[in-house]
Amino acid sequence: MPQTNTTNRQLVLAERPKGEPTNDTLNLIETEIPTAGDGQMLLRTTYLSLDPYMRGRMSDAPSYAAPVEIGGTMVGGTVAQVVTSNVEGFSEGDYVLSFNGWQDYALSDGTGVTNLGTSPEHPSWALGILGMPGFTAWAGLTRIGEPKAGETIVVAAATGPVGATVGQIGKLLGCRVVGVAGGAEKCDYAVNELGFDACLDHKADDFAEQLTAATPDGIDVYFENVGGKVLDAVIPQLNANARMPVCGLVSQYNATALPEGPDRMNWLMGQILRKKIKVQGFIIFDDFGHLYPEFAKEMSGWIEAGKIKYREEVIDGLENAPEAFVGLLRGENFGKRVIRVAQD
Repeated sequence: MPQTNTTNRQLVLAERPKGEPTNDTLNLIETEIPTAGDGQMLLRTTYLSLDPYMRGRMSDAPSYAAPVEIGGTMVGGTVAQVVTSNVEGFSEGDYVLSFNGWQDYALSDGTGVTNLGTSPEHPSWALGILGMPGFTAWAGLTRIGEPKAGETIVVAAATGPVGATVGQIGKLLGCRVVGVAGGAEKCDYAVNELGFDACLDHKADDFAEQLTAATPDGIDVYFENVGGKVLDAVIPQLNANARMPVCGLVSQYNATALPEGPDRMNWLMGQILRKKIKVQGFIIFDDFGHLYPEFAKEMSGWIEAGKIKYREEVIDGLENAPEAFVGLLRGENFGKRVIRVAQD
């Protein structure tokens, strides 16, 4: 069912999934469209971002942000259009970067909302290369990874919106960049379109051996997006004083137990100690929000100059968001995955 101007469709959390989300995790319901009161504006969602962190919001385990309540609308970044406004600085027809979540309409008092104007050239890019994923790549690499020309960077999920941007920035800074992705098609894209020096398929039986061969001088910066066997293969290759920005661990988000096998915590801590490795997790707007204007200026310049390429995967229909999200967690996306909730 397409978006209408009479009903508000919402995807609400029906249960806390054990492992991978299922068809029972989210319910699609219909409610009345809210009315903007004093100091409020009504926003109509046009694009919804799908991001791995959303899996954590489905859980009530301790985290850096509160979980979605059972029966609550699933959270998410959106590009929306102002329908009516009683908020200074926002007018009917403006496009905005907002946080409507998985629904057609939402009220806002303007807090945390960015006005994109009446005719942005690529409105959905505010959810990708010019938004949270691009900012995450830029800040995590430059502020935590601190790469120097001639060093080797390895980035996991190399064709996703964060990984692809990390690799391209690394090349702009004069580094050797090795990507890790799932499948030959993605690896070909990383090398032949994005300019990576090499890209390895993590599904290969000899992946660890391939990584060793591809990083003969070791690894100076590892941008962590996935965890699992990729991390296992990377750790022995890290050089002394290596840096590891920890952005995500998507391979573990659906896990219901610790991995099988021996406890490797002491081995990992020993590597960190002996090699003096810096490992730092970060939450982009909590830690680096004050740097967003600097990022936006630099990234916009790179895009305009053709130095950064961006791949977007648009899926139509709010009703298709749950299935598309499960596919994202499985690594089926190729580039930044967004839901087009409504045609402009």
